[in-house]
Amino acid sequence: MPSYDLSRARFRLSDEHLMVLVQMATGEAVPDALVAERDELRDCGLIDANGLLAHVLMPLLDTLIDPAVVISLEAAGRQGELHHGVLVGQEHVVSHQGWPGEREAEYAYVEPKMLVWALADMVNLKQSGATVQTGAVIEARVGTVEAGVRAVEGIALSEVEGAERDWIRKALEADATLGEAQVVLLADLIAELRSSWRMTAAWRGHQNSQVGVEGSGFAVWDCGPLGYWHRESPAEPVAAGQVSPESIMRLVQVRPKHVWDLVAGLLPEDGELLRG
Repeated sequence: MPSYDLSRARFRLSDEHLMVLVQMATGEAVPDALVAERDELRDCGLIDANGLLAHVLMPLLDTLIDPAVVISLEAAGRQGELHHGVLVGQEHVVSHQGWPGEREAEYAYVEPKMLVWALADMVNLKQSGATVQTGAVIEARVGTVEAGVRAVEGIALSEVEGAERDWIRKALEADATLGEAQVVLLADLIAELRSSWRMTAAWRGHQNSQVGVEGSGFAVWDCGPLGYWHRESPAEPVAAGQVSPESIMRLVQVRPKHVWDLVAGLLPEDGELLRG
């Protein structure tokens, strides 16, 4: 069910709820397939008895309808995939964050000057106590890495640590191109993997001297006590069909400050944006 918190101007809404709100905000009729969601919004007070939208929704809807920059965050972990992101509008910034197993995401307003901090918080960026080995690199086929990750699917979090690593190593050892040291390290990273995530930004700008969509992105593995690993290859943004099981994945260990710099560098400069 949709809900809202006036004290912090935040909302819990599903994609279908958003579709209803945008349809109504733009003067379009709500399709029959979304009548139930419209009634839920009315029941929680975001639509009044006369069919008017709550005033507190206006900045959210203005930003949804006409965003200048769209930042998407796709995170994968043992609880499945989660989708978060930020919409930068002409006047407001809106974040949205999913929750495992929940239909609704939380939407909230972000102070523009705090945007980088908000994005860093979405990926749980912390000052890691992990030892960073300068130049620590792993290269393996995408299919091999995926086999290692699949090896722990369905294993309870309480599984004995050593036994879990054994399952992963068996999956990785099927790739004869990996040396023993790489198998051991990659198995450790997968066993400690909290989430693998990719953050991308898209905006309207110039492409080949013409107006088009521009973008940037990067991907990271958060391996908890083993630190952060920047996925340099395949490099983001990745187009559909661009990566195959034979493609090479290159992971490089980096410090939290490097991840922070990647987040800050994701955003376009003012001169790169075409507004209006």
